[in-house]
Amino acid sequence: MGAGPGDGHRPGRGVRSPDVSETVVAKATRDAGGRFSSKTWVLVAAVLGSSIVFLDGTVVNVALPRIGRDLPRAFVGVLEGQSYIYNGYLLSLSALLILAGALNDFYGRKRMFIVGLAGFGVSSLLCGLAPNMEMLIVFRVLQGALGALLVPGSLSLITANFSGVEQGRAFGIWAGASAGTTLLGPFLGGFLVDAISWRAAFLINVPLIAVAIWATLVHVPESRDEQASPHFDWLGAAIVALAVGGLTFGAIFGQQREWRDPIAFVALAIGALALIAFPFQMRRARNPLVPLEMFRSRNFTVTNLSTFVIYGALYVAFYYMPLLSQGTLGYTAAAAGLAFVPGTIFMVFFSRRFGSLAARYGPRWFMAVGPAVMALSLLWLARIPPTSPAWRLRLGDPSTYLPPAGYFVDFFPAAVLLGIGLMMLVAPLTMALMTSVPVRNSGLASAINNAISRVGPQLAGALIFIAITGSFYAGLASRGLDMSSADARSKISPLNQPTGVSQREVEAARQASTDAFHLAMLVAAGLLAAGAVINAVGIRQEQSTAPDTAATAPGAAA
Repeated sequence: MGAGPGDGHRPGRGVRSPDVSETVVAKATRDAGGRFSSKTWVLVAAVLGSSIVFLDGTVVNVALPRIGRDLPRAFVGVLEGQSYIYNGYLLSLSALLILAGALNDFYGRKRMFIVGLAGFGVSSLLCGLAPNMEMLIVFRVLQGALGALLVPGSLSLITANFSGVEQGRAFGIWAGASAGTTLLGPFLGGFLVDAISWRAAFLINVPLIAVAIWATLVHVPESRDEQASPHFDWLGAAIVALAVGGLTFGAIFGQQREWRDPIAFVALAIGALALIAFPFQMRRARNPLVPLEMFRSRNFTVTNLSTFVIYGALYVAFYYMPLLSQGTLGYTAAAAGLAFVPGTIFMVFFSRRFGSLAARYGPRWFMAVGPAVMALSLLWLARIPPTSPAWRLRLGDPSTYLPPAGYFVDFFPAAVLLGIGLMMLVAPLTMALMTSVPVRNSGLASAINNAISRVGPQLAGALIFIAITGSFYAGLASRGLDMSSADARSKISPLNQPTGVSQREVEAARQASTDAFHLAMLVAAGLLAAGAVINAVGIRQEQSTAPDTAATAPGAAA
């Protein structure tokens, strides 16, 4: 998944997306001897640090079907475990993202960036060596917590070491690199899974992090905010984790066990109590994680509400699409990664234009039409038949390079519509956010919105997990299959290839998985439609002199 609508700090005014002349960073930042300058290496470290976080989300999504088949499990079901791998990373990332910006400013940006890089590298290694599903889930939670230091940390390194036109170019390159991970991440993940192993999707981080650590140690000067407060709202971050984690885990755990285990209800109760306690903690804390007075701004409140709903729908859609295409339809991982690249191209290359249009005409209608177009995309996916032909792309076999005709009917129109919707939404949403608060609060506003863009997927994902598993097992029961035993559920899981069963059961599972996916897309389309309505009704058009914000939103829910 790429970056959310904002990432902890606001780039300077006049930021431009990189053009062809700027694709080679060193051209602008070589010293007199033609060698890379220290500033080049600062930029290399910043780009690598943030890119591995963005890359990890998109790469791992494509690897999940193979993880579900290969890793042994002791306590969790296949789809349940895949959901925890996905949501556990987002949980710790979202809970600590805002806090990480304050830690960077107080303890030193270089120091905390190195801590984040080293920790992310170790946790990536642990993920790549995980012996079972349960251990991988634990390591993913750790990986998300350490990744929270890198995204705001990378932007703060650029802010502290570049200025003026040079800073604009640096932010443009950072944005372009982040967009590139959105574009290439799924394909890279698919290639690694098909050619080597799903473990390579994690282990590839290690050499990249080694380069980033060397560049940071040798070339990045230390900097900190001398006015930064030493008081951090650790309790607020813990409450966020308990609220989101309790509700998400309780819903997924309970549905997997047909609500027969009291642990699910305990988790839901803890989540609900933490959710109720959060605003009270924010009101009483000396330095609250989320200052409530910021929500007095109507556009800030509406933008964050729509972010919660829209990004919840999008992240869930991008999570389930690789599962369906690989686990049910039989796509290779590389093909699944390439399936939605055509749509991503729209966002990468044309999002800047819609930032300019939003600055001229106001963001309201772009923020309304964009999610509506994306809802149409998901409605198109809700009609994919179980007989849709598989694209078995293999890099060593040129005869498989072109997708089957069914791809152009079932996936391609949805990919294009999704890309057009993202292209219309991301930059106007960022502009509405950043112009809704005073400049002095822009960094915090960006961090809050980014965290919300990670919370929405977890709660929406739990809701859709209930819908998918309920529909799937009901569909199998209607076809005469008894799925009441744990052994039967371990062999046949939603959106995954059945193991050790008859051909009749394979066909029944394929149909039930497709039906369950249709339901998930309908729910997600409903959330996108709700987001469109929220923006159309709630956003106030305001004249803005804000800069083109396309580069502040390099990624999307991919």
